[in-house]
Amino acid sequence: MAVTEPTNIPPVAETVAHEDILRRQSQRESAARTYARSLPIVPVRARGLTIEGADGRRYLDCLSGAGTLALGHNHPVVLAAIRKVLDSEAPLHILDIATPVKDAFVTELFSTLPAGLAEHARIQFCGPAGTDAVEAALKLVRTATGRQGMLAFTGAYHGMTEGAVAVSGGARDVRVTRLPYPQDYRCPFGIGGEHGAELSARLTQSLLDDPKSGVPQPAGMIVEPVQGEGGVLPAPDTWLRRMREITAERSIPLIADEVQTGVGRTGTFWAVQHSGIVPDVMVLSKAIGGSLPLAVIVYHEDLDLWRPGAHAGTFRGNQLAMAAGAATLAYVRENGLAERSAVLGARIIGRLQGLAAEHPCIGDVRGRGLMIGLEIVDPEAETGGGPALADPELARAVRQACLDRGLIVELGGRDGAVVRLLPPLTLTDEQAEAVLDRFADALASAERAALARTSAGRSQ
Repeated sequence: MAVTEPTNIPPVAETVAHEDILRRQSQRESAARTYARSLPIVPVRARGLTIEGADGRRYLDCLSGAGTLALGHNHPVVLAAIRKVLDSEAPLHILDIATPVKDAFVTELFSTLPAGLAEHARIQFCGPAGTDAVEAALKLVRTATGRQGMLAFTGAYHGMTEGAVAVSGGARDVRVTRLPYPQDYRCPFGIGGEHGAELSARLTQSLLDDPKSGVPQPAGMIVEPVQGEGGVLPAPDTWLRRMREITAERSIPLIADEVQTGVGRTGTFWAVQHSGIVPDVMVLSKAIGGSLPLAVIVYHEDLDLWRPGAHAGTFRGNQLAMAAGAATLAYVRENGLAERSAVLGARIIGRLQGLAAEHPCIGDVRGRGLMIGLEIVDPEAETGGGPALADPELARAVRQACLDRGLIVELGGRDGAVVRLLPPLTLTDEQAEAVLDRFADALASAERAALARTSAGRSQ
């Protein structure tokens, strides 16, 4: 049975305030705003999975700050950690000077790292966004190797600053070698599976070893263990191990971008642990700050050839974020939330695959742990035997239908046609059922509306 949120009718004054806030945002904020366009809500309270808007409606939040909120909104351990720092009268801004709070954060973080890296790790605190950590990682490997070029992958997303955009899938006119990222549903070689992943690895090896390939020895390779904005595409474990072998044999530092996949999101504490590889550099942000801005890179000590000040930033010593982050990391570790994510994620994906069998507009269901995507397609469009064409219009209708039912989801993928689910790791079985019920109801409603429009168009 579909679960829909009861309609709460707020006082007139509260409704007006909600509408006025949205109107002023539209008038005063830049045209570059994103989530605010598809989610016209005004959150005033939040706890765990639930957000309450100024209009009195309640929503189940499966966006989680684009994966930032590992423990959901305002988790008690996070709030307690923040209050403890505030009550202690410790400095809130201290640049990169050592503090007990920072020391505790680094100790907790290092205890979670892959063993082969933790034993030889160095950490660099960056500006508070993941994109600055990506910039730091690129700068680090270029400094350490003396080389400039980078290897990156189709569909990648690493941030919005110049260097991060250059290694992302939408880059233009940059000195980055773009390699095919393997996937089953839309395999770049048209075959998918292990064979498709092996062809991707062979192409990478050939480009690096062929003296006439036009690809000089690069400074590094950057890869997402699961592409998020690219459409929720998990890297095959065997392929990721091949990338590690190829780069290690050629002394090419491997950078793992774990900004969105880290802290238990995919079913292991770090997504690289699925394959067992140990990267030379890990880029970390989002969940490591416990809902507050924090970004770091962790890397092998052999790469630590920077001069003092080679990568700096005024806001790289956020004590509240470090306290919240240490509390979050410890809570995820002590309560086995990564393992819980694996079990619950597999159950949700199974339910969604059952839904896909009933709804041909779901072309593919994929993901790892609680990082899940459904590609919405047009099953009637002629493709010449290939996978169905993406249907971004229907995907947007599904997102809106979800919001109408009190469920917050977002879109990603090449065509903006992948519905993404990023619920908090604290999601209960009952909450998961409510999310699935609301999604199923929204999907059916959007599909019926699309069919009605198509039928009306044919009858004209």
